[in-house]
Amino acid sequence: MTSGTLRYALAALALNWGWQAQASAEPDWQQTLAEARGQTVYFNAWGGSPEINSYLAWAAKELERDYRLTLVQVKVDDIAPSVSQLLAGKQAGKTQGGPIDLLWVNGENFKALKDNGLLGAPFSQELPNMALVDASLPVDEDFTVPVEGLEVPWGLGQLNLMVDTDQVPEPPRSAASLLAWAKANPGRFSYPKPPQFHGASFLKQMLLELAPDPAPLYRPATEGEFAPIAAPLWHFLDALHPNLWRQGKAFPASAAETKQLLDDGELAMAISFNPQEALSSVETGTLPPAVRAVAMAKGALTNSHFLAIPFNAKARAGAKVVANFLLSPAAQARKADPAIWGDPSVLRQDALPANAVPALRFKAVAEPHPSWQLMLESAWTERYGH
Repeated sequence: MTSGTLRYALAALALNWGWQAQASAEPDWQQTLAEARGQTVYFNAWGGSPEINSYLAWAAKELERDYRLTLVQVKVDDIAPSVSQLLAGKQAGKTQGGPIDLLWVNGENFKALKDNGLLGAPFSQELPNMALVDASLPVDEDFTVPVEGLEVPWGLGQLNLMVDTDQVPEPPRSAASLLAWAKANPGRFSYPKPPQFHGASFLKQMLLELAPDPAPLYRPATEGEFAPIAAPLWHFLDALHPNLWRQGKAFPASAAETKQLLDDGELAMAISFNPQEALSSVETGTLPPAVRAVAMAKGALTNSHFLAIPFNAKARAGAKVVANFLLSPAAQARKADPAIWGDPSVLRQDALPANAVPALRFKAVAEPHPSWQLMLESAWTERYGH
């Protein structure tokens, strides 16, 4: 453990112990804690990051020691199949004893869960640590869809470019400058193939950059509005793709692949949705020392990611305890440490150690309504999906 990490841990644990003492006075929460003992919580979460997997392994040890429950990370490439699994279970009448107790979710997947009644009763206000969440952050809506207690915020994401500044001393900060740079440096940039999350997010960031009026993006998309609003994006991509890695005839399958290509020197920049990932990766030696995070000048696409409990969770009490622990100052401060994960906290700054990383690093631009992402993914696949 680094000295900085130790400071985070000690200060945050002191705060957390104080809050847990307060929470211990709540009989309803004490009942939840009692029910959770001995339960196994199956947590479907993206498994594509060694740092995240290591963090969740640490959380599992803490939960086993302090709450006598078992946390099992079910590593998935995308959460959409988990949503489909829950829907199939509901259609088959499986109303209890389901295989998923907790989900890492946001955006169109949350909307699908909510619209299809795949989440249990609202639970966020039952968690003592929800009182520490910073209400000024985008935590009440998920891609414009009201949360209504059906999920709890876990962290924040901001789309950025991880740029090797030795190769790109003046990084692009707009769609126009990115295109100009790509034309001058063919083959040195790419983005993950949509509908992969980071690839779809890149499309939304560029659409927000290029749309003459972004207001329609924050209401449900219609066919009539979609075509004219998306037209500048397709014009941009038609010009960009011949200058991409492999001339845009193939795309990386994941953000992890683009990051590896950056580390190998094949790309000069890669897409991230974590504003601290560049710093964290430099500290851990997985990216070159000159890599820096750069956001678009108009603002970085910003969202919160959440934890949700399915309607038929077998270990519902245990899932609540896990979610509450992941919202504790100790867990949030550790998560935000660039040497560990670097994912920004959703807690108020005064609930964290004095030297904790600020939640928002870049000027924020809110996520569009999820229907725009679905239409963008479909149209992109039809135009460029090969």
